[in-house]
Amino acid sequence: MEPPGTAGAPGAAGRPWEEAKAFYDNLAPKKKPKSPKPENAITIAVSSRALFRMEEEQKIYNEQGVEAYVKYQLDHESEPFLPGAAFPFVKALEAVNTQLRELYPDSEELFDIVLMTNNHAQVGVRLINSINHYDLFIERFCMTGGNSPIGYLKAYHTNLYLSSDAEKVSGAIEEGIAAATIFSPSKDLEVSENQLRVAFDGDAVLFSDESEQIVKAHGLDMFFEHEKAHENKPLAQGPLKGFLEALGKLQKKFYSKGLRMECPIRTYLVTARSAASSGARALKTLRSWGLETDEALFLAGAPKGPLLKKIRPHIFFDDQMFHVEGAKEMGTVAAHVPYGVAQKHKRPAQEKQTPNSK
Repeated sequence: MEPPGTAGAPGAAGRPWEEAKAFYDNLAPKKKPKSPKPENAITIAVSSRALFRMEEEQKIYNEQGVEAYVKYQLDHESEPFLPGAAFPFVKALEAVNTQLRELYPDSEELFDIVLMTNNHAQVGVRLINSINHYDLFIERFCMTGGNSPIGYLKAYHTNLYLSSDAEKVSGAIEEGIAAATIFSPSKDLEVSENQLRVAFDGDAVLFSDESEQIVKAHGLDMFFEHEKAHENKPLAQGPLKGFLEALGKLQKKFYSKGLRMECPIRTYLVTARSAASSGARALKTLRSWGLETDEALFLAGAPKGPLLKKIRPHIFFDDQMFHVEGAKEMGTVAAHVPYGVAQKHKRPAQEKQTPNSK
């Protein structure tokens, strides 16, 4: 077959060369952007079961064993997985990257998504096919074959690790890696495709658990007194402070182009603290770090789910499962951060190791 505008085609002389060029351009494979170097990027590591829904495969593994599991995966290689809890978050990260590349074509200060999975490499083809099916830009894979991901997370300079395996997440937190166990919401809630929205609890997430220790040991009245007395003393950092800092760094790249109001990243502090009695210390701590959130919601103990439903974040981080469950019920993708005094005596039970348990 000859393209339009070539010598052998009827009426070629009357066709512009642009038409022929367009023909060849359509034949050429679409060039994907180059992955940034890990040391320059904001690296988000996501487990396969966080990114995709794999309940059926997990059931086969638990009931029939690893050989039946591998056979099922190979037999269904051409069938893409359904999107999982972290899927909208990853899509939003990629939307931000698209805008950053337009503004800063030569910069590597971008989100870099790494797929972490316990699967053996022979099962990885279905994951690759699924990523290509949804046109996701995920070039880095770690298929650990059952080994711990911790060493790989450190090698990739991971800024955030999301997994459905609470044991893996606890191990990452203990090694100083920002991590959270992600949960699918009880119902679907539409989220923005153009603006990444991330909501954080304060104590034991952005901040240390210092104040929560006071509440647990001495009650609310003593907590209010303590916060008032220490209002001008910044709280120590919590496990996700670094991730908020990374988001803020990218936000400033948009601000410097005069795009503060159009920034495709928006952050929220959603805390059970009361604004009048304990809010000032939280805000002053962020200020002392040179950080801010776009919005701060002090709920004074009220449920977080209804407010999160209004915000519609792609992900909400909290250290207490009570708030995670409340968010899930209202349709928010919530992630549990196993850090601080609220986790003592509540460590996850050791679970059976699975090939895709992260």
